[in-house]
Amino acid sequence: MKPGPAGRRGLCSQNLGRMGVNVARLHFFGAFLSPLGYLKAMIWLLALLLLASLAGMGFRQGVIRVAFSLIGILVGILLAGPLGHLLSRPLGLVGFKNPVLLWVLGPLVAFVLISIIFKAAALPVHQKVDVYFKYHAGDLRLALWERLHRRLGLCLGLANGALYFILIATLIYCFSYWTVQVASSDADSSLVKWLNRLGTSLQDTGFVKVAKAMDPMPESFYDAADVAGLIYQNSLLEARLERYPGFLSLAESPEFQALAADKDFIEMRQKQEPIRTVLDHPQIQAIISNPDLLHTIWNTLKPDLADLSGYLRTGNSPKYDSEKILGRWDFNVSATGNLLRRAKPNLPSKEMKKIKELILMPFARATLVAMPDQNRLLLKDAPQFNASPGAAASKAPQQGQWKSLDRGYEVTLPGSADMPTTVDTGRLVIKAQGMEFVFDRED
Repeated sequence: MKPGPAGRRGLCSQNLGRMGVNVARLHFFGAFLSPLGYLKAMIWLLALLLLASLAGMGFRQGVIRVAFSLIGILVGILLAGPLGHLLSRPLGLVGFKNPVLLWVLGPLVAFVLISIIFKAAALPVHQKVDVYFKYHAGDLRLALWERLHRRLGLCLGLANGALYFILIATLIYCFSYWTVQVASSDADSSLVKWLNRLGTSLQDTGFVKVAKAMDPMPESFYDAADVAGLIYQNSLLEARLERYPGFLSLAESPEFQALAADKDFIEMRQKQEPIRTVLDHPQIQAIISNPDLLHTIWNTLKPDLADLSGYLRTGNSPKYDSEKILGRWDFNVSATGNLLRRAKPNLPSKEMKKIKELILMPFARATLVAMPDQNRLLLKDAPQFNASPGAAASKAPQQGQWKSLDRGYEVTLPGSADMPTTVDTGRLVIKAQGMEFVFDRED
């Protein structure tokens, strides 16, 4: 029998329905295969994998063990930070010396230990309940209990999977914030690439809002990442970093002095080598492997991170710009000689030449560093101001102090009285020995 018109319409509708399904499938796979769809799918695939695996495990283990695991996760979240700090010392004793690694491992180990404790505590409770229903409750109650504890276990397993997913998403957000900042090229490690992709996926799916809500990290963590990203992506900013007032004392340390003089490191930064290569450089390793220095660096820069980020972008520091003396200053022989001629216009040329040779030239390579911490002052490659004419420049830096006054500053150095000092338009003038010694701000 041939189909009638209604039958044909039905057949056509069925074919159109199939075509619609195929088109929908094409749209789905096209979205999945597109770069944005692929990134979004990554985080949802991770969520699906966690929820499905934990739900299946919950159905298999039952409600008691899964409930203990859920409580362990919640307690671990609350106590991982405080206990992680206490675990840093034992981890250091077993060979972990890197402070950054200890900072990461401490809370992680604490969370794992708490989870293990709760899982271990769940086992005897589960066994007692299991023995009761198998040997004392009867077949009907056993069957009802088996059905109940598996189904509730599945539900709580889904809750465990959701919590684990939120925790993993939070970790991805925290660490990818750093790795995205220092991403350079295809030469980055696979771990960095995958972390960046997952971080981008969090952002694209909007789940980053949940990660931010759970984020335990302080604002300084992200300020430090912003600064690290700025410096890594713009190697020329390293010169500006050296002049930042809050960094002056650190820049004078032997480790940073050696780093600034390392030609291989400078060339590596100009080529913008991957971050892993930069971190493996011997001079950087010398800094990373020194816990005391890392502690000093963090304590020094932490209060200034927001100000430092703005300074690197604009060259202005709202926190330190009011103290004009802060910075590095290079001695200017010719400007000092000109001021001396103006003050003593009748000074014979022979006497002027003698002053230049015996007093000014020993200061030719002098550098003055005024730092904000405790108003410290360093005078390098220069004799003492009260030294006799012709004295050689001191090899060791002279440490002194500066003090702000109503109309300028006052500088104190070893063996010299308080010396009036003025700072104006990038020039610093110290009055000593009846002369004015001129220093220009280092560019």
